[in-house]
Amino acid sequence: MSTPAAASDGPGPSGPGPSDASSPSLPDVAPQLRALRRRRGLTLEAAAQRAGLSPAHLSRLETGRRQPSLPMLLGLARVYGTTVSELLGEVPAERDPVVRGGRAEPAEADGWVYHQAGGPGRAMQALRVQVPYATRADLVRVHPGEEWLYVLDGRVRLALGEAVHVLDPGDSAHFDSLTPHRIAAATRGGAELLFVHTLMQSAAADLCLGAGAHRR
Repeated sequence: MSTPAAASDGPGPSGPGPSDASSPSLPDVAPQLRALRRRRGLTLEAAAQRAGLSPAHLSRLETGRRQPSLPMLLGLARVYGTTVSELLGEVPAERDPVVRGGRAEPAEADGWVYHQAGGPGRAMQALRVQVPYATRADLVRVHPGEEWLYVLDGRVRLALGEAVHVLDPGDSAHFDSLTPHRIAAATRGGAELLFVHTLMQSAAADLCLGAGAHRR
């Protein structure tokens, strides 16, 4: 739910560190993130809280000094009531039911590599994702909707609430996204999976656990 702007829109107090250098990946994400946040009437602080990020981190994403990982993009898309495709600046003239494999180059951020596997602007988002073995962006998430994943290669560690499941190639999982969840590769070579999630908006979208105490 959007709230009126009440706090400063400026960047957070922390300056850029060695990992804040700009990257050629996802060149359209930074301006899109800021434009969508302002369109929803959210301050930097309010949007960051809903997405489980610090205001300083979100500021770096909006200025291009940091690139968002897939979980961050998914979280921000839900907060702003949009899709990952729109965050990436993909706005086709019409919806094509067929998505060709070579339609677009894969996007990479924080080690995550992902390909659009479904059409933009839909209530259901489909992606083919390559997950690195270790990443600082693996956060516990809680949000309305459903998620489905199918392991293509490698092994995936899926934490659902208090339970942890290790999925092998050919295994799949379908779960309610209001269950606290975290997805990570369980093999050093990473993992590849098909990932589908629904984009649903409700007051429960505010339930997104912060990064500080939930990384493993």
